[in-house]
Amino acid sequence: MTQTRTLQEAVREILQSVGEDPQRQGLRGTPERVARLYLELFSGVGRDPLEEFTAESAEGQHGAVALRGIPFSSMCEHHLLPFFGSASIGYLPEGRVAGLSKIVRVLEVLARRPQLQERLTNQVADALYQALAPAVVAVVLNAEHLCLSIRGVQKPGTRVVTYATRGGAAVSSPGREELLALLRGT
Repeated sequence: MTQTRTLQEAVREILQSVGEDPQRQGLRGTPERVARLYLELFSGVGRDPLEEFTAESAEGQHGAVALRGIPFSSMCEHHLLPFFGSASIGYLPEGRVAGLSKIVRVLEVLARRPQLQERLTNQVADALYQALAPAVVAVVLNAEHLCLSIRGVQKPGTRVVTYATRGGAAVSSPGREELLALLRGT
């Protein structure tokens, strides 16, 4: 059975399990739509985030590089509900730099898996540190989790902020402080 067909059958079973008729007018195409959605949402499973990543010489580059406000979404592995928000990613080059879209692609591949925000933050930091070998890399994710907003404690608008750094300068250095200020927007 193909991956798509397996997902369609699973959605039909879920609908039947909650007392719905998957054949009623409004639900007839739902298993197919949800199967396509899940294949897209989980398209990062089994993919190496660095497979298309290339680094170039950082000739003349001596300052921090920061990307702020990168929208992202992922799926909480505990409830299979989305969490979404923005990422700020920065690094202090030490010999190599990357195209900015490559950095965003690392985030996208890693977010397209069942995830925990804490793990996602660390995986992005690890991947960029491995690919670029910078003096320091820092990643901050700020997200709302639907599992907090629509179920359980039901606190919409609650934000979860996670932070990870890598590199010898990650503990304390002028470069680290410069990078953190850029990520904060100060």
